[in-house]
Amino acid sequence: MSNQGQGSSGNVIAAVCSFFVPGLGQLVQGRVLAALLFFVASALLWLIWLGWIIAIWATIDAAVWKPKRI
Repeated sequence: MSNQGQGSSGNVIAAVCSFFVPGLGQLVQGRVLAALLFFVASALLWLIWLGWIIAIWATIDAAVWKPKRI
C-alpha cells in the first residue's frame, strides 16, 4: 500500500481544499457525509461570524485523516 494517511500528498491537497471551502477536502477524500456536515456547519456559523472555526477544523480533519485498513 502506498504512503496514505497523515502527511500524504492526497491529504495535503484535501487540507488545502478544505481551507478554501470547508468540506471540499473531505469530498475529495470520498467522505460525502463528513463533507456535507462541515459545509453546512460552516455555512450556518458564518451567519454569526464563527464559520472560520469550522474552516480550520475541516482543514485539520482533512490533513490528519487516515483511511481504515480492511
